[in-house]
Amino acid sequence: MLLSTDPIADMLSRLRNAVAVRSRSATVPYSKSKLALAEVLVQAGWIEGVTAHGSPPRTIVINLKYDPQGRSVISSIRRISRPGRRVYVGHLNLPIVSNNFGVAVISTPQGMMTNRQARRQKLGGEVMCEVS
Repeated sequence: MLLSTDPIADMLSRLRNAVAVRSRSATVPYSKSKLALAEVLVQAGWIEGVTAHGSPPRTIVINLKYDPQGRSVISSIRRISRPGRRVYVGHLNLPIVSNNFGVAVISTPQGMMTNRQARRQKLGGEVMCEVS
């Protein structure tokens, strides 16, 4: 088993690969931050659902969302802040993704949330990823 130096990037790559082959779900190793990121994507409507499996939870199963024609609602998903280059923004400089059709996931002191929620609450933080 190969350990990744950036587990969030590994999770996003697994999601991209699952979308590319039109899989209904993707499985990723468990961590609290990955589960929080997936739950934000569920709330924002980009994925259908997320469940943690095992005892203690060892994996996270992410159910992908497709439109009636069979196209994935996720067309692009990319990592912004990396271990080698962290990207932090204040509440006035939160990113706008795809003319507000996409979302950025921000890790704030109040937990992970979308850029829209962070803007409403006037919170800044680390820009984890962008989804459109």
